[in-house]
Amino acid sequence: MKPVPVTALLAAVTLTAPAHASTTAPIGGDALGSRGLVKPDGVEAPPKTQATSFVIADVDTGQVLAAKDAHGRYLPASTLKTLTALTLIPKLDKDLKVRPSENACNQEGTAVGLSPKVTYKVDDLFRALMMSSANDAAMALAETNGGVPKTMRDMNAEAKRLQANDTVAKTPSGLDKPGQSSSAYDLALIARAGLANPAFRRYISTKVAKFPAPKSYYEISNHNKLLWRYKGMIGVKNGWTSKALGSFVGAATRDGHTIMVTIMRHDGYFWDEVAKLLDWGFQVRGHVPPVGQLVDPIPPVRPTPRQVAVSPAPGVASKAPMVNTASKQTDTTRKIGAGVIGGALLFGVVWLGFGIRRRRRSSA
Repeated sequence: MKPVPVTALLAAVTLTAPAHASTTAPIGGDALGSRGLVKPDGVEAPPKTQATSFVIADVDTGQVLAAKDAHGRYLPASTLKTLTALTLIPKLDKDLKVRPSENACNQEGTAVGLSPKVTYKVDDLFRALMMSSANDAAMALAETNGGVPKTMRDMNAEAKRLQANDTVAKTPSGLDKPGQSSSAYDLALIARAGLANPAFRRYISTKVAKFPAPKSYYEISNHNKLLWRYKGMIGVKNGWTSKALGSFVGAATRDGHTIMVTIMRHDGYFWDEVAKLLDWGFQVRGHVPPVGQLVDPIPPVRPTPRQVAVSPAPGVASKAPMVNTASKQTDTTRKIGAGVIGGALLFGVVWLGFGIRRRRRSSA
């Protein structure tokens, strides 16, 4: 199914609550400005969830199939690590070796147990970040990227590039901080971009991996429970803090199609609810008009091509920059004239001397 123009999205959409009061149109379509449930007409509503906000989307087409408070800004908790990974994977060599600082090793919250006595590859740190939701790995990666301030600038620039305008990153780990925010819609944008990156996809789909230890290694496992129990689950990321409550981004593929679900502010056990939302997405995809669209990233600004002088075609006036040759011609003329005059004078002197010698010989 081809993407439907944003202006046509409201034609077959049911809104169950008033839209946000805003002077600008919501990214992805007007219907996504609603705080209530938005679904296509003619189909049953998605299964109930305790999440305050959610989005169900077709990853292949970018079509939003249903949503609730899609642009509501909430604390993202560790789902923000999707933005950390997406931003830093292209910047850091996966084979680069890192000795973490004491600051990185002492981060609060979920950790993989980094030690300042062990050298880790960046590849190890990304696995810990996305599989074990390791805050110490998040800090170590940020410091490797040049420090937290630079990494925050990079992450927020990446969010703007993706048009994830509800997202403000304040920490690389997603630990709560005033002013930090994201939305279910933005998390879908970020995860969709991540799924197009082979390294990102590898980290989120790994179930178990070996992780370096001071004397050997130990095993770490993925915190995404649906990797173990939902058919076709690719993975992505879950998060939780006491202020943010539960959040999750998950994607699964069946019969060549990929559906994504994002939820925010869920106060409880959400795994079964997410599985049912995914089932609903697979059931309706391709059969209903979308209620919105996951927009594409902003294209990079291409530099203006440098001007190059090109020989004109026959009969076409040259547009190459003009060169002032008058002075060159004048200089050349002066040089030729001076040479002619000098040669004439030299000839005259020689001829005069020859004549004098002849006269002297004749008078002797």
